[in-house]
Amino acid sequence: MAWLLREGEVLASLELADSRRTRRRGLLGRDSIDGALLIRPARSVHTLGMRFPIDVAWCDRELVVLRVAQLGRHRVSRPVLRASCVLEAEAGCFARWRLEPGDQLELRSDDE
Repeated sequence: MAWLLREGEVLASLELADSRRTRRRGLLGRDSIDGALLIRPARSVHTLGMRFPIDVAWCDRELVVLRVAQLGRHRVSRPVLRASCVLEAEAGCFARWRLEPGDQLELRSDDE
């Protein structure tokens, strides 16, 4: 299992979508997610066919948050050109985590 951290603080458990198949599937078909999903590479996302609204953070290669937004169901985001990955979580999570542009995120696995 992987973890999402900011300044050493664990924000959430993390799933990685880094293959063509897992990126295409994303959160489709789920009723919710515990934690967050990191889609890499990605510059835009959609919620077409999703069952719940999501928080989205576009991050650069160093996992610095460039932009955050909340997407309702059946929406398509504009691409963020400097982004290399996208972090998704259930709507409201980013407010609880106080996640905002400029935050430096870190990934850690149980192996470390």
